[in-house]
Amino acid sequence: MSNRPINVAVLGSTGSIGRNALEVISSSGGALQAVALAANRSCPLLLEQARRMRPRWLVVADPAAAAEADWTGLPPETQRLSGPEALDRVAADPAVDVVLAAIVGSAGLRSTWAALEAGKTVALANKETLVMAGPLAMRLAEKTGARLLPVDSEHSAIFQALQSGRREEVRRIILTASGGPFLRHTPEQLARVTVAEALEHPTWEMGPKVTVDSATMMNKALEIIEARWLFDLSPEQIEIVIHPQSVVHSLVEFIDGSVIAQMSPPDMRLPIQYALYYPHRRSGPAPRLDFSRVLELCFEPADGNRFAALRLGWEAARAGGSSGAVLNGANEAAVGQFLAGKLPLHRIVPVCGEVVRRHPFDPQPTLARLLELDRWARQEVLDNGNGNGNV
Repeated sequence: MSNRPINVAVLGSTGSIGRNALEVISSSGGALQAVALAANRSCPLLLEQARRMRPRWLVVADPAAAAEADWTGLPPETQRLSGPEALDRVAADPAVDVVLAAIVGSAGLRSTWAALEAGKTVALANKETLVMAGPLAMRLAEKTGARLLPVDSEHSAIFQALQSGRREEVRRIILTASGGPFLRHTPEQLARVTVAEALEHPTWEMGPKVTVDSATMMNKALEIIEARWLFDLSPEQIEIVIHPQSVVHSLVEFIDGSVIAQMSPPDMRLPIQYALYYPHRRSGPAPRLDFSRVLELCFEPADGNRFAALRLGWEAARAGGSSGAVLNGANEAAVGQFLAGKLPLHRIVPVCGEVVRRHPFDPQPTLARLLELDRWARQEVLDNGNGNGNV
């Protein structure tokens, strides 16, 4: 490894992934350096992070939030920027070696796109980039020489396990799912789930949106689509298995019957660190498995009838085109409605499915068209999915 620090732009530094990334950077002994921190509008926490990390740039995507915040104590060497264009500028700057794309949802697509256009190494925690625009993003990366490294624990596990063989030797990949907090709930119980109950995940600490996605299994639906494009697989090569302990993060089965799994305690610092240092490994702050204690690992099939979101994921992965963008946009809006108390949890997946079925499918959309359909899908959910929206 070079003696020069790896300069990292942490886009979404105030979220769960971003905060974990800063722990990895802080524990690196100077091997990693946060040259840019960015958030949407969490200015007090962003200022606190800037005081600790002393980056070259600090970016607030929401200009109004940036103008209202008190920036007293901002390090003199830190340049404060605001607006989405500032995110793009930082993501593409020659001083940045790795862009950690951790802005949640479709809001992170634009800056990730700028990093890919600039040929950067992108540590991708924003799965929506590939869910919405997988073929376009992968073609762009190939054209510019950009490198996409997965940060999602499941896709990082697949990425690591794939190094045990050649791509043509892969029979299938198996994404693990904890099942969320309502794995054993009946339909009647699901109809009564509260927001507070949905935000209590049994094994992971995540932001509200991702935690709700875990409860509905929509996170796995999106991960099916992401894996399809990231690893150039057919949807039929992607399977889901329920694994409540969240120790085996995913598996790859090769054509000779060998199954390679990646295991570790459920802690996002490990896949983040792996992406930031790739292709090297280093000691870091993530905990280790303790094999001096009894360790029980359970696996069970994921029932597509019980977990209807999985069917939507496979359908969108098979259809391609605009399906992923519409599913993602509808889900983001539906989760927002649930968190606001306006939509019950058990209605999120049916509403999303209805919006996807009603949407004007485009088999080869441009990026502009995908963003247009993303907005349409969100409005459809706000309109109760009645199909009256116009494109």
